Amino acid sequence: MNYRLVFKIIGKTMLIAAALLLVPVIVALVYKETDKLSAFIIPAAALCAIGAVPSCIKIKERSYGAKEGFVIVALCWLLLSFAGCVPFIVSGEIPGLADAFFETVSGFTTTGASVLNDVEILSRSVMFWRIFTHWIGGMGVLVFVLTVIPESETGGTYIFSAESPGPSATKIVGKMKYTAQILYGIYIVLTAICTLFLVCGGMSFYDSLLNAFSTAGTGGLSVHNGSIAYYKSAYVEIVLSVFMFLFGVNFNVYFLIVSGSVLKALKSEEMITYVVMLAVSAFVIAVNITGTVANFGVALRQAFFQVTSISSTTGASTANFDKWPALSKSVLLFLTMIGACGGSTGGGVKVSRMVILLKSCFADIRKTVNKREVVAVKFENKPLTRTLVSGVYSFFALYIFIVIAATVLLSFGSFAEGDVLTHFTASLTCISNVGPGLNFVGPTCSFAGYNAFSKCVLSFVMLAGRLEIYPMLILFAPRTWKR
Repeated sequence: MNYRLVFKIIGKTMLIAAALLLVPVIVALVYKETDKLSAFIIPAAALCAIGAVPSCIKIKERSYGAKEGFVIVALCWLLLSFAGCVPFIVSGEIPGLADAFFETVSGFTTTGASVLNDVEILSRSVMFWRIFTHWIGGMGVLVFVLTVIPESETGGTYIFSAESPGPSATKIVGKMKYTAQILYGIYIVLTAICTLFLVCGGMSFYDSLLNAFSTAGTGGLSVHNGSIAYYKSAYVEIVLSVFMFLFGVNFNVYFLIVSGSVLKALKSEEMITYVVMLAVSAFVIAVNITGTVANFGVALRQAFFQVTSISSTTGASTANFDKWPALSKSVLLFLTMIGACGGSTGGGVKVSRMVILLKSCFADIRKTVNKREVVAVKFENKPLTRTLVSGVYSFFALYIFIVIAATVLLSFGSFAEGDVLTHFTASLTCISNVGPGLNFVGPTCSFAGYNAFSKCVLSFVMLAGRLEIYPMLILFAPRTWKR
């Protein structure tokens, strides 16, 4: 373990986090919430003090492997989550440590699960920080770090792969630093366009910006208790539906489009699968709920919004889908597990992994029938290595194991004791970073009923889901900490 390099990068990350905490200070000054300034300045000052010394460490050996990369990502996300919850506690708006930590983890991991039953009582600056965490965590905190620290100092590849969702993280240009800069550039531009469209729809700039942050990060935390249903606007629903879809697409597709390879982008197997999955799901749900709404047009709009919201793992809502028929809820649970595309800001198992799993299973069936047949598993017209396919199987197995383990742990001393559906969907939605589940954690409810232990379990599950499981598990392996 290259401890000096690990501490140096963590130190620089803390300094950047301190700078990010000053953004809501501007909001507090604009809205004359001077009593909230200390809530952000105190943790910012603490992070500067913590990060100053390790960021100045002299590095002799600059190279490192996957172990260091995973440890850096996991520790940074844990430290940021603890630092990020301080404004909630100091301001007194979420006083409990377990609640504040859960809310912060939910923000940074872009889950959107909340312990608050009334979000509208929050001050504007605290509300801004709560949803700003979505935007920070959407693309990845360490990806942002890679845009500002020297390539030679970090290597970058292992950090990028640990924080970027999908079966394999690839560079789109030669240097990882430039890849990170391009990705963040696309991220910022799409966020700005989303904000502009919402403003044009009559939404206030404050609401537009925060809803754009939430959509870009595929988080789902809202400014109002009624989520997007509060606005009662078909225009807002359609705009957000489109942008939730866009942020659920692999960002490499946008790079191909910008670089002129439009046909190659449109031929993306993962994107085509994603589009077909959304279209079929929206149609099935629309038909299924037609009898519960005014007409098929309204049903289709609600279905499309909810499908894009769940599949992109945003979790915003315009309807109480917990009251929908069983078929519709089953489709949404299926989408919760699959999630968005790899290389997007969405969570879940990822469309690419599910395609690889299905192709691999069919290949195994063919081999069983005809043992002499050689069947190559291909994805995006490229043959996949056994190592990558094995990695996909391992990830899916760990995903299922964590969901089951978390469901069991939530059964101890939590509300709705014995309600397996509540605990199961809470675990599933947290590891997929979606937000709302069913029953007592449905779209009109919150996670407030869970005790401190359960909230800590779900916080770990959210972090594991956002960081693709392995970085969090590696922290508990004794071999990780050996030199």
